[in-house]
Amino acid sequence: MSENGTKDRALGFWSDPRRRDRPADRSALRWDTMDLHKVIADLYAEKARLERVIASLEELLRTAESSRVPPQPAKRRGRRSMGSAERQEVSRRMRRYWASRRQAEK
Repeated sequence: MSENGTKDRALGFWSDPRRRDRPADRSALRWDTMDLHKVIADLYAEKARLERVIASLEELLRTAESSRVPPQPAKRRGRRSMGSAERQEVSRRMRRYWASRRQAEK
């Protein structure tokens, strides 16, 4: 609303509260209508552009998710486990150790 209590010019014929039945200036109404058509056309163009951007981002997200490598399991902390060959070697070494200990006791 403007300062004198009337509606804004964008609403055309409501600009003069005494003449609500018809526009105060028909050319102004036509001009305002043309502006509204242009605004609506611009908004539809913007909407189409945003829909294309959203579609491309969704496609990018889909391709990124399908080619995503699953994360590596977290590395264990502390001692690492022995392989079977290492276990065999430790077993032989311990047998020699205990055999030498038994012979030392005799």
